[in-house]
Parts: sequence; structure tokens; C-alpha cells
Amino acid sequence: MKKIPLAEGVKLKSILTKKIQELIHEIHQVSHAVVEKGQQPKSSGRPILEVEAELAQVRKDSRLLDKLIYRANVDNLVSFKGEELPIVEAIELASQLRAEAGLYKQLSHSEKEQFYTASESVIFYNVALYDPEEYRKRSIEIEKEAHRLSNLINAKNYQVEIEFDDSAYI
Repeated sequence: MKKIPLAEGVKLKSILTKKIQELIHEIHQVSHAVVEKGQQPKSSGRPILEVEAELAQVRKDSRLLDKLIYRANVDNLVSFKGEELPIVEAIELASQLRAEAGLYKQLSHSEKEQFYTASESVIFYNVALYDPEEYRKRSIEIEKEAHRLSNLINAKNYQVEIEFDDSAYI
């Protein structure tokens, strides 16, 4: 069987998902016809059974591709910061790092101390219990880590091959 890079399989999954939606739309188009009373309906495209058969094949290929991608993402490892992580875990870690960097970036936009409110006799301040500049620096470093990890994942996705014949779709 033909082998394709895992990265191509991931792209192909999107193509198959779109193809499934197009075939469902086509079924809706060819399944009905408006006719004058007493007239025989005329086909406005491929026979519905032909479209259904193609849809069934694309869905089957989509499931197979899912299985191959999932297996490859579990069975293949990415080296990051002295650890060997399955691709699936590395993908999740990259997402978590981006979320963490986003949180730290938000914290970095706070002022160390700002006027909050005043009553007749008391002035209140909102005081950050951390150093916003430190969080700015941390957000930059964690964002860099996320980019490095994403690059490693992308590189691995082009190294790993899965057995899938994509000739019907590309």
C-alpha cells in the first residue's frame, strides 16, 4: 500500500471532511425534483444511489485515516526538554503552553499598583501581588517553548509515514 507523511494525512482528513459535507449536500440536491402534476421527474445530476455509495466510501476512508493518524500520534515520540513524548501528548502540551503564555501575558498587562476607589476618608488601591514585568518575561519564554515544540511536532509529522492510498482524493 502507498505511504504518505503523517502531515499529509492530517491535511487529507480536512479534505475528506469537506468532501463528506459536499456529498451530503449533493444527496439533498439529487433526492428531490419539482415537477408539474402528472409529469415525470427528471434527474438533476447523478443517481442518489451513486452519491450514497461514494459517501459511504469516503466515510470509510475517513475512519481509516483517523485510526492511522491516532495510532501514529500515540506510537511516535517527540523529544522535548529531555523527555520523550508521544505526539498526541506533545500536541496537548503545546496547547497548554500557549494557554499558559496567554495567561501570563494577561497578568503582565496589569499595573503594579493602581488607584481603585475612594470613600470619604479612605483611598483604596488595587495592588498586584506579583511582578507584572516578570510575568511578561515568562510569557515570552513559554511562548518560545510552545513554538519550539510545535516545530518539533511538525518535523515529526513529516518524518512519520502512514499506509494510506490518497490517490482518490489528491
